Amino acid sequence: MRRSPIFDTGVDLISRTVMILSLYLLFAGHNQPGGGFIGGLVAAVGLALRYVAGGVDEVRQTTRVQPWTLLGGGLFLAAATAIGALVAGGQVLESGKVSVDLPVLGTAKATSALPFDIGVYLVVVGLVLMVIESLGDPVIDPDHPGGEAERG
Repeated sequence: MRRSPIFDTGVDLISRTVMILSLYLLFAGHNQPGGGFIGGLVAAVGLALRYVAGGVDEVRQTTRVQPWTLLGGGLFLAAATAIGALVAGGQVLESGKVSVDLPVLGTAKATSALPFDIGVYLVVVGLVLMVIESLGDPVIDPDHPGGEAERG
């Protein structure tokens, strides 16, 4: 089945814009509640748009990373950041601040909330990709004459 090139271009433009917006929300809100979570949800909207437009194959071509890798990596990063404060002598999930002087760029500041939010972002995106994977492929049944079994 052929699709309209105008439709494909529109979906491509909108989904890329939504993904950039999700990254903006991730980095802009990293020191406020919900930066990683809301950024992940917005990224999920962009991935869902790709799924509706082109199916699971288009989402696979877009991401090129296994969903469980994103989910597991994000969970590890969030847990390591949460426990890292404990190892450093603080409380679990206590936020720390780092300031580095860069020669040309000036002073760069970051908090430990950013890696935690990146981990949450990856968990949300990985979970959505796993849902899309489960919706996209038919169940293969070798005993069924057509090779595919109906979902039930």
